[in-house]
Formats: sequence, structure tokens, C-alpha cells
Amino acid sequence: METSGRKRLLPPIAEQRWQLPAGLPIESAAALRDLGRTVGLDGELVAVLLRRGQTSPDAIAALLQPPAPPPPEEHFADLQTAVTRLQLACRQGEAVAICGDYDADGMTSTALLVGVLERLGARPSAAIPSRMDDGYGLNAGMVERLAAAGIRLLITVDNGVSAAEALARAEALQVEVILTDHHTLPEVLPPHLALLHPAVTPAESPYRGLAGVGLAYVLAAALCGAMQDRQGLSIALDLFCIGTIADMAPLQGVNRSWLRDGLPRLTATRLPGLRALQQLAGIEGQPIDAEAVGFQLAPRINAVGRLGDPTLVVELLTTSDSRRALELARDCETLNRTRRDLCDAIEAEALALLEADGEHRSPFLLLAQNHWHHGVIGIVAARLVERFGLPVALLAGEGDGRLRASVRAPRGFAVDRALQACSQHLERFGGHPAAGGFSVRADRLAALHADLNAQAALWRSQQGGGLPVEPEALLRLGRIDRPFWQQLQQLAPFGIGNSAPVFWSRSCRVLEQRLLRGGHLQLLLGQDEARVQAMGWRWQGDADLPEHVDVAYRVVLSRWQDRERLQLDLIGLRPAGAASEPVLLQRQNRTYWCRRDGNDLVVSNTAGEELRRTLAGPDDSGEATPEDDNQHPYVKRLLDDAALALGLAA
Repeated sequence: METSGRKRLLPPIAEQRWQLPAGLPIESAAALRDLGRTVGLDGELVAVLLRRGQTSPDAIAALLQPPAPPPPEEHFADLQTAVTRLQLACRQGEAVAICGDYDADGMTSTALLVGVLERLGARPSAAIPSRMDDGYGLNAGMVERLAAAGIRLLITVDNGVSAAEALARAEALQVEVILTDHHTLPEVLPPHLALLHPAVTPAESPYRGLAGVGLAYVLAAALCGAMQDRQGLSIALDLFCIGTIADMAPLQGVNRSWLRDGLPRLTATRLPGLRALQQLAGIEGQPIDAEAVGFQLAPRINAVGRLGDPTLVVELLTTSDSRRALELARDCETLNRTRRDLCDAIEAEALALLEADGEHRSPFLLLAQNHWHHGVIGIVAARLVERFGLPVALLAGEGDGRLRASVRAPRGFAVDRALQACSQHLERFGGHPAAGGFSVRADRLAALHADLNAQAALWRSQQGGGLPVEPEALLRLGRIDRPFWQQLQQLAPFGIGNSAPVFWSRSCRVLEQRLLRGGHLQLLLGQDEARVQAMGWRWQGDADLPEHVDVAYRVVLSRWQDRERLQLDLIGLRPAGAASEPVLLQRQNRTYWCRRDGNDLVVSNTAGEELRRTLAGPDDSGEATPEDDNQHPYVKRLLDDAALALGLAA
């Protein structure tokens, strides 16, 4: 997977389904305040952490200040074997081939090892397969060409564990192989000298979430340590940050620790290629955070792997010549513009095809056109998932009556299981829960779509319609200031496994609204004396909003023409007072609907049974009342959670 490089769109009001995320319920406002004082965070941020399972001061302290990771050699049994062999290669000036994948993870991994090994005395070269001609990963033909060129040591990055034929050929040709990969391990491993893989670490290891570039960093860091070269380690950390965020690796464990160390240093990176990318992205000299990497730098790198020669990125990220770096960065920029144009054109064509279906849109969106570009259909599929909240497969022609697909899906629909269930229709397939791919003969397409529709229809019936809006904590607009922002940054970096918190504010007055070029909605919102600007990206809803709205959003720092201001990136928007409309609440595999009925809070289950609580306090608070004291703890907690869902409690 990879970052899309686009802000999340704001769906039309009628297509939004507001609900609390399926995390832990919150005990009470008093509990938030007490825990907040202990850990030094505002109550709204503590509410987010509690909902995400950080239930103790020690757990929150570990999140805010991650402990030092254990020595990697204690978690990777083959690490010392790999380092010993690479030390020999560096001392002897040996030629070493680095075989990476053609996505940002694979290209940054390759550049990381090429740069470090070159600095330490070896003669490394990049060997990345062509997306169009070779497909994914190391193949036997590549091994034969490398062996013929005199290569006796090969390192795979972000691939290799499934390349059984290629590695058997390497063994026959006496080419030693160090495997670094994070994809699913086969039951029988191919021949290798050493293996670095997250799955071979202990079950609770902080190294479990590493992407390919993280494994390359572990190897490079151990080698730099053994050869006492700290500058090589600094270069490796810069590339670790780019590849980890670009590949959407979980920002937990050592990923979080190393990103917290590495991201602040990217502005002053010693790599001319990264400086050139920052210059062309318009963020030179600015603080670089995970969002800047994901939305500005990573798409420019990924575009090359999708449309061009990946060795361009390797050269960009390893050259010491600033002038050459700028030339290569401009090539990346050109390919990225081409990538955007292709994506926009394919998206427009896909939307036109879906529009032609009218109300008969299937629960699994499957669209095929022979002329679509294989390199970008995955990006467009992800855009359609975001727009419609449904699983999507886009297919492009492969020739000889075959089509190749990229699949993306919303949370909860497992792509890998869906493809496995339809394997009788497929020539080959692979993936994980959120994304995958397959090849299929055109004459099997209708049967495949029917089976995928059946799975998607079942999934949709279980999770409900609409695009989910899941705010985690109620926040008043007047609370959004620099001190709050600084506290929020203690939870960063944000990404997969540690998403930026979604807050919501109720009954905000729409003071100004403008529809900007590109369909973006700009609002000025007021609440009490506070005034805050909000952006709804690629808004598809009505032009005129109600005077008062509830908004769900992420708080961001907007930089424009050397000016900074805090603004809201809108996730959801609905008319204020929607607490009278039922809101879905899911707890312990049970479904409830909560609503406000006059002065009562009402919770209903699937059997139509109701629980009621009379609202108390000057603010119509949904806090527990004295009559709740004798209720079962589950019932009391359910009512508390319903009050939160409706904005009747903090």
C-alpha cells in the first residue's frame, strides 16, 4: 500500500453515518480530568487515548515517550550472520546487488542499502524489476544476469521470501542471498544465507510492524555500528522515515520511536535528493512531519515506480551532487504530474461508468477498461473506496484475453479473504485485508463479479449503509489554540495504527461559506466567541448549509505564504440538533441506536427494547444521574456511551 497524496474528501450529508468508533467506552468526565492531570494532557486528548485502549498512566507515558527498543540482534537471529558477511564485502570492495520492489518502500530500501554500503567500501548496485515487464520481486532471469556479471552476494529488500525459483537458481549459481522482507512467509523458506523478517521476531516484539525499509534500516544500523560509521546511520534514518510513511506501515513500536527521532531532522537532511524534493514540493525549510512526507514527498517518489524507471529514485536518493539531484527531482516531478493526470482521467471515466448504472450500483464496484494504465489503477480504486464506501476493483488489459486488477476496500471488508474465496475464477492473486490484486481471464469476469457482489452484500448488511464518521471526543472550538496543538503533537506522528484524532463540535454557526476551485468547501465557523476556519475537501454536497451544524474534523496547522494558522479538516458535517436522529452504536458485537427524545436519552436494541435516561443539568448533560446508581454496570456504561455519541456529554 501507499499514501494517496490527497486529503480525505467530505461526503454529502445524506451519505454520512455518524457513530462512535468501536473502542473502549469512557468512564466519566471526572475520570478524564483526573487522568489528564496525572499525565499532563487535556481531557479531550485523554478521552481519545482511553478510547484507543491506553487505559493507564504507564501506558500513556509509554506512548508519549517511547522506551528505547531492545537490541535488534536479540530479536533477529540471523542479523549477526548478515552483518559479518557484509563487513567482509565492504572490506574487500565486493560487488553487491540490492534487489528491491518498485514501490516507495522498495525504492527507499534499495537506496538506503546502496548508499550505506557504498560509503562503507562495497560496490553496491540496484537491481529493481520492471513493473510492466518483470512484475513483482526477484526472478530467475535476474539472478542469472547478476551471476553472469560477477555478483556473489545479493540482498533482497521488500521482497524475496516467495521467490522460490529465483533463490533456488541463486543457490545453484553459488550466489549468497540475504533476505529482508515483510510479506507473508511461505511454509517452506527458499534457500538463503540470512533472513530478516518481522514474523521471526518474538510475538510482542516492537520490531513486528517494520516495513521493508525498516528491515533495511535494522541491517544498515547494525553494519554501521559494527564499522563505527555514524554518518551512514544518519542517512539511513532519513530514508527510513520516507519509506515507512510512504508504505503506510503501522506507527507503533520501533516505527514510532525512530520516526520521532528522524522526522525533525529531515529539514536539515544531508541527502541532496531529499533536499531537492522538498524544494520542488514547496516545503523547503519548513518542519517536516508525517503529513508532509505522506502528501508531498512520497507521491513524487511513488510516481516513478508506477510510470518510470525506479533506478531514477535510487540515484536521486544516493547522489552527492546537488545539481544532479535537482535534475532527477524534476524528472520525478514530471512523472508525478503525469500520474495525477492519468489518475484524474481514469477516475472521471470510472465515475461516468458508475453514473450510467444509476441506482443499480453493485455492492462490489468492478470496472474494466483495456486502455487503463496498470501503474495507477490502484490509486483510483482507493479514491472510489473513499467516495462510495464500497470495495472496488479496477482492471486493465494484459493482452491474450487477460485482465489485471488492483483492489481496495474500506475497513472491515477483507480483500485477501474475498479473493481466496473466489480463487477458482482467478489465474493468480495476492494481498492483505485492505488491498490486493489479481489476474483473470475476461470470460471469467462475470462469474467473479457475482461472487464478489455476494460477499460485499453480506458485509454491507452487517455494517450498515453510508460512509462512517467516527468522532472520538467532543471539543469546543474555543479550546483549539496553540497550547492544545502542542499537546496534540505529543501523540504524533500520525498514520496507520496511530491515526490523527477526530474531534467534533456541536451547534457551530456557519458565519461564511465559499466553494473554491476544485470543489473544496471553505467555512468560517463560530461557537461562543471562537472563530475557526474549516476546509471540506472535494465537497459533493449542497451549496447552502444550515445556519448551525455539527462538525467532525481533524485539527491541522495550515501554512500559506509564510503564515501559520490552526484550521479544521472536515471529516463529517450534519445539521445541528441531529441528536434527535438515531445514531448507530456498536458494543461487544451488539448493535444499538441512540437518540434524544425531548428531555430523555433513548437507547434501543435490535429487538426494539428501550433504555431511557432523563437528561440532567443546565446544559442538558447526559452525565449519570442519581437514579443510575442501581443500574447494571453494562447498562450504565451503555447509556454513558450513548450520551457521548449524541454530544450530550464530553
